[in-house]
Amino acid sequence: ELKRIEDAAGFAASCGLEVHGGHGLHYHNVVPVASIPEIVELNIGHSIVARAIMVGMERAVREMKNLLLGARKWNR
Repeated sequence: ELKRIEDAAGFAASCGLEVHGGHGLHYHNVVPVASIPEIVELNIGHSIVARAIMVGMERAVREMKNLLLGARKWNR
């Protein structure tokens, strides 16, 4: 499934489109998707809010931000 997302993102970017992702992304699956260089924005609100119920909003956002930043550093 990840290969299909990578291929679609690459094709869309080659057509001059800006690629965004979302739906079903959470703390356990976001890193591979965030590592796709053609994806410029991810929408991950639901999982952050759900996590915030357990750990607070500040920590939930910080944890997701760290995952996203790590994914981008790993890829570049």
